[in-house]
Amino acid sequence: MQYRLLGKTGIQVSEIGLGCEGFAGGTEENARAMFEAALDAGINCMDLYSSDPVLRSRIGQFLEGRREKFIIQGHLCSVWKDGQYKASRDIGEVRTAFEDLLQRLKTDYVDIGMIHYVDSPDTWREIADGGVMRYALEQKRAGRIRSIGLSSHNPAAALAAVESGLVDVLMFSVNPCYDLLPGTENCEDLWADESYAGELVNMDPERERLYETCQRLGVGITVMKAFGGGDLLTADSPAGMALTASQCIHYALTRPAVATVFSGVRSLDDLRVTLEYESATPEQRDYAAALAAFPRISWKGHCMYCGHCAPCPKNIDVATVTKFLNLCRAQGAVPETVREHYAALKSHAGDCIGCGQCETRCPFGVEIRSNMQEALHVFGL
Repeated sequence: MQYRLLGKTGIQVSEIGLGCEGFAGGTEENARAMFEAALDAGINCMDLYSSDPVLRSRIGQFLEGRREKFIIQGHLCSVWKDGQYKASRDIGEVRTAFEDLLQRLKTDYVDIGMIHYVDSPDTWREIADGGVMRYALEQKRAGRIRSIGLSSHNPAAALAAVESGLVDVLMFSVNPCYDLLPGTENCEDLWADESYAGELVNMDPERERLYETCQRLGVGITVMKAFGGGDLLTADSPAGMALTASQCIHYALTRPAVATVFSGVRSLDDLRVTLEYESATPEQRDYAAALAAFPRISWKGHCMYCGHCAPCPKNIDVATVTKFLNLCRAQGAVPETVREHYAALKSHAGDCIGCGQCETRCPFGVEIRSNMQEALHVFGL
């Protein structure tokens, strides 16, 4: 298992994490078997969005005696009312639900206090200026929340939250189909057939800006819906063809700022398929050929950070140089942290000899030599 820093939180997370779907319903024995298998594989983090009291208590039992070794992303504003889940902004309900979460997990803190399900800029403004954010900050000062997060499907709402400086972590839906679509306040648009009926060209610029802003500001991204609720793994996927779990995971992990992919496994078999990513070959992880073959979708001229441009005869990490260049394009300036990370690379754009070998291998027709010239101008080496 590989581990990554979650933005500037200082938290190290396994690049594959656990969603909580498979731990609700079913037997406690089956849920424990999945949890133990995940731990044995090196998974050290879990998203716990559900307010189901049985599920919370079950996870609390599994965590007993090893709480300090496991990262919990627990959600504020996810409440249990009248025997079912509800998203709430009522501060009384939010407080009660968070106290219930801590009690059932048998802990006095969560590593990430995730403000739940913010899919409109208006909702974000209500939260940022209201009791929910005051409560989250209060709990952070008390040490009961180590880092504040926010979950969203809408890049406009997420970007406003990230740029506010109030959140340390963003949970966002990341996959090569959703990334094509403009943000809306109805998350069901992401998997609606009509959203994919016309021709789609390249990544939605607002989503691209979101990822690059998170990278620049040190806001770590935890990924939900990497498989599109399982839709992307079938021939009926919005892409018009099936992707593999490893391709979906690798796509998400190569986006800027992404630290972990929370996989919503429902069985031991699902968990094994997800964990195959860690032993997968570069060819098995490779999503580039699949993306290039999507019907009605064009990624022409857009760097997908897939790494097909390698190897470079001058040992330039072309995908990383391009990622840093895109960060500067999005900012309209060269942030000092980006400049420092670029300078630390072993080879730079200025080392490019213009041979064009990279361009012959790029599945998306990116003008890499032009990008290297621009990077040389931007960074000065």
